[in-house]
Amino acid sequence: MKKHDVHKEKLSQMPATTHLKSLQAVEMAIREGSLKAAAGRLGITAAAVGQRIRALEDYLGSDLLVRGRSGLQPTPELAAALPDLQAAFQSLDRVSSTLDFQRISEIHIVADPDWSELWLAPRLPAFREAHQNILFCINGAGDVPTRLGAPDIRVEYGGAERGDALFTDYLVPVCSPDNLRRIADYDQEHEIEGMPLLHLEGHRAEPDRPGFADWFDKFGMRRSGTDRGPYYRRANMALDAVRQDVGFLLCGISLIEGDLDTGSLVLPYPASMGLTAPCPYRLWQRETGHRRPQMRRFVEWVKAESAATARWISDMQTRPGPDAA
Repeated sequence: MKKHDVHKEKLSQMPATTHLKSLQAVEMAIREGSLKAAAGRLGITAAAVGQRIRALEDYLGSDLLVRGRSGLQPTPELAAALPDLQAAFQSLDRVSSTLDFQRISEIHIVADPDWSELWLAPRLPAFREAHQNILFCINGAGDVPTRLGAPDIRVEYGGAERGDALFTDYLVPVCSPDNLRRIADYDQEHEIEGMPLLHLEGHRAEPDRPGFADWFDKFGMRRSGTDRGPYYRRANMALDAVRQDVGFLLCGISLIEGDLDTGSLVLPYPASMGLTAPCPYRLWQRETGHRRPQMRRFVEWVKAESAATARWISDMQTRPGPDAA
């Protein structure tokens, strides 16, 4: 079989949806300038974006992206097709908006993973019970498969100030009940000195996400090693480790409301000893979203739940802390 025929056969074996998703990953990576930014827009991991692009490169037999000073750039092979590629996905977004009425029961959401997994997920069953005909796809998973084009709703922390502010989180140290008992007899001035610290990747990668170093600068309790310890990509992974007595974590208090209620996690200090997040979570929805009653109901519900969370955070800051003595 000739090389051209082999290449053609490979392309024919590539499922159409995978082919389009790979092209979408390429176009988004160029548009955003990095795999990480593209992943945030698509609601998948940076590794998944890279895999989609590599799959297309394997089928085409050539590289499509190179890293430049200003971010990812197209190779000469891609540059010639890039205008058509960009125009195609702009057209797909318009088609998706035009035909949106055909998917009135579906809500497609791309959201900050910590927010979706630890704030939205515990609350969503109550909404679904009251609205059983609404189907969800959240960060590419759920009742219906993800679709090409813009999501119905995007929830982000920080970034450009577009959309509606939901609530501003409040960062506090958290630990397991056993670790709270372990610091009871420590030096009261440096209670967490030598105790293992856990961190979130965002706290060292993004300047608008304070971490333990910022907390210790303000409140003391430790003289050294404020940035030592393992870093976790997702808050739920770090919180699993905290529940197993691995160490202390600084995280948004909105993400641990259920754990505090059940006592699986505790605050070692009064909640007044916390840091207000510099940015709120923001919700943006497609321009056509207000036409759909299902979307209106869901957005109104999210805003009402967010207002309740804001009140709870404010109330928590006035409560006395635990007596570790």
